[in-house]
Amino acid sequence: MGDILHALPAVTALRLAHPGWYVGWAVEPRWQALLSTGPGPDALVNRIHPVDSKQWARSPLHPRTIRQIRELRRDLRSCRYDLCIDLQGAVRSALVGRLASPRRMVGEDSPREPLARLLFPERISTRGVHVIEQALEVCRAAAGEDLEIVRPWLPVDEDAEVWADGMLRENGGAPLVLIAPGAGWGAKCWPSERYGAVAAALHAAGYRALINEGPGESRLAVAVSQASGGVAQPLALTLPRLISLTRRVRLVIAGDTGPLHLACALGKPVVGVYGPTEPRRNGPFGVPFRVLRHPESRRDHGRYHAPEAGLLTIDADEVVQAALQLLQTAPSAPCEGRPIP
Repeated sequence: MGDILHALPAVTALRLAHPGWYVGWAVEPRWQALLSTGPGPDALVNRIHPVDSKQWARSPLHPRTIRQIRELRRDLRSCRYDLCIDLQGAVRSALVGRLASPRRMVGEDSPREPLARLLFPERISTRGVHVIEQALEVCRAAAGEDLEIVRPWLPVDEDAEVWADGMLRENGGAPLVLIAPGAGWGAKCWPSERYGAVAAALHAAGYRALINEGPGESRLAVAVSQASGGVAQPLALTLPRLISLTRRVRLVIAGDTGPLHLACALGKPVVGVYGPTEPRRNGPFGVPFRVLRHPESRRDHGRYHAPEAGLLTIDADEVVQAALQLLQTAPSAPCEGRPIP
């Protein structure tokens, strides 16, 4: 989810500069709802190419996997793409790009996975620190023109918007704070009891805390709710509902995870609780924010189970203070498709 959200500003900038271009996007099926599609002028992407790469990695030699990869290759090549831009910097994304057989294949000179570099005939050196800046530099070079960073276009699901309006009414119009306690791997997960203590403190200050319950995170969401004394409400959200709800909250509190990056894409203030990932590269961008991270924490993607030691030094009071400061001072309004100041 985060990789897509980090790429969206650059792709939106390309779309604004070239509304007549035909744009396709190869994406894991579960993240398709992040992309606005269709033939209309407000569509970011003309065509989505589903790539179930995680399932393929689990069963690489299964006949179904081989058949689906062949179907993907036919689908990609039928579009006769002139240009493929790899903004993920991974070997698997680069391989998918090569399946399309584009006239030009462009990627970063120092991608996240160094081996991916060998699959890019055109390699772009980048100077930006944040991945959003790096993606824009790659797109600038690929298109041969200056592009400015803009807030990305995100889809609007009318049913989800109606549901989100109902959530506002259900909470009596009180300002909402969304807490996302989950993360892709355990080293980034701040303890649930501390998230619960933050939710309880914000409730006492007049805010309503909602808990994002991602796939497989039911126990985690319940643990946070129980630690809050039951004042924080867990919500198992579809992606369209998560987008719609985030448009309406005042603040998002999370680690280095998708909901935090979604909040930034929608112009929402965020409090980031960081451990083994580098916030200068993967942190909040283009919005009012506070990042809490221990000075001795180091970038390390090798620890997948227990929380990183530096993360455990951050206490609930620090997060509450950061949240209240932002809630009292930061404006919060969606401004999709507009330049980031």
